[in-house]
Amino acid sequence: PKTDIVFLKVHKSASSTVMNILFRFGETHNLTFAFPTGGGNQLFYPHPFLARFVQGYSARSPRQFNILCHHMRFLQPEVQKVVSSSAIYFSILRNPVQLMESSFVYYKGTSAFSRAHSLEEFLSQPYHYYNPADSNSHYAKNLMTFDFGFNPDGEVSPERVQLMLKGIEESFDLLLISEYFDESMVLLKETLCWDLDSVVSFPLNIRDSSTKSPLSDTIVEKIKDWNRLDWEIYTHFNRTFWERINRDIGQERMQREVKALRERQAELARTCLQGMGSVAPKDIKDSSLRPLQHGNAKILGYNIKQGLDKETERMCRRLVTPELQYSSALYKKQFAQKLP
Repeated sequence: PKTDIVFLKVHKSASSTVMNILFRFGETHNLTFAFPTGGGNQLFYPHPFLARFVQGYSARSPRQFNILCHHMRFLQPEVQKVVSSSAIYFSILRNPVQLMESSFVYYKGTSAFSRAHSLEEFLSQPYHYYNPADSNSHYAKNLMTFDFGFNPDGEVSPERVQLMLKGIEESFDLLLISEYFDESMVLLKETLCWDLDSVVSFPLNIRDSSTKSPLSDTIVEKIKDWNRLDWEIYTHFNRTFWERINRDIGQERMQREVKALRERQAELARTCLQGMGSVAPKDIKDSSLRPLQHGNAKILGYNIKQGLDKETERMCRRLVTPELQYSSALYKKQFAQKLP
């Protein structure tokens, strides 16, 4: 199994669920994480990543970490200072249309979105609300482009798009697609030589459907236009994703693998969860399992069954622990011996 991994956590793209998978694997195999100095879950995002943002890194005696997966804006030369040269790099993408709709609700407090009453209103005259100079403007335009370290306000010329796609292709071994999450996990499992249980998960940091609204065709086109660079990234890597599946796994085997993954997930849900699925934040009984609520989104969570034996309870708890709580527990564990 591969144990040296860089995961670029692209915002609002099922990346919290992927982080849970990496946290569990790292914890089980006693791996080290490249944590932000002082803990937390942001490597000084939205600043481009620097090696010195990582706790325990020093240029004089550089040490390498197994897993780098916390929020960062990608800058490969700096990333290479903290991980092994054989590390596997991967990320996950999402359709920019759904990504923007999600961001508008989740990042409602940011400057560009806070003054617009609706996404329609924002898109009717985006430059009335959007100012590239604002410190949090990146949430409102070409967010994936920004997270990969490119300029979200760059012109959309064929040459520039090609350079960007080539840059991503050269840096990353694997790009997953959140709309095909189960297929993505099968591909990840193959690439990392992991077993099925390592990539099973319950969806984390998802929001209640009451805050989602259907989008008209006009709005969809406006979103694609406004996020043209993201759209180019997404369509390109959605195509190569399927090419890779056909080449390395084949449709039939992929269907079998996905079926096995879903069956195992259902089995774990029966074992672990009260009521089989996610619940509204107010209905989460254990406050340590309550996810951070952000913007206008209602973020769902889980209740674990009572009366489980210790081992099962621990496994179930890991599966449903939200990103911030899990990250902070792992941080304490990794730096426990260092703290007075």
